[in-house]
Amino acid sequence: MGAVGRGSAMMVALVLCFMVVEMADAATYTVGGAAGWTFNTVGWPRGKRFRAGDTLVFNYNPGAHNVVAVNKAGYDSCKTARGAKVYRSGKDQIRLVRGQNYFICNFVGHCESGMKIAINAA
Repeated sequence: MGAVGRGSAMMVALVLCFMVVEMADAATYTVGGAAGWTFNTVGWPRGKRFRAGDTLVFNYNPGAHNVVAVNKAGYDSCKTARGAKVYRSGKDQIRLVRGQNYFICNFVGHCESGMKIAINAA
């Protein structure tokens, strides 16, 4: 019985080790660069390679903007679905999931003015 316990502990340690290595490989990106999350950021992701686990940092004035995680339909239409996650801190940190990740500002007219990004994380 003790050998099974040691084997299980070793398996847990191995899994934790892989998780630490994967997290160490994760990158942090400031959306929009020095300008932050603002108008015309739609092209900001171009040329960057994102991976699941990378963190996006959205810096903005919370009285003027927000960040909303949406699906493709919400991204294309600039509409926020009921139940969508809305971030309002002005210093939001959002971890990317594998596949498509879509974010908009849902203040009136902002998404339509290019305040939205679509990111494919490998």
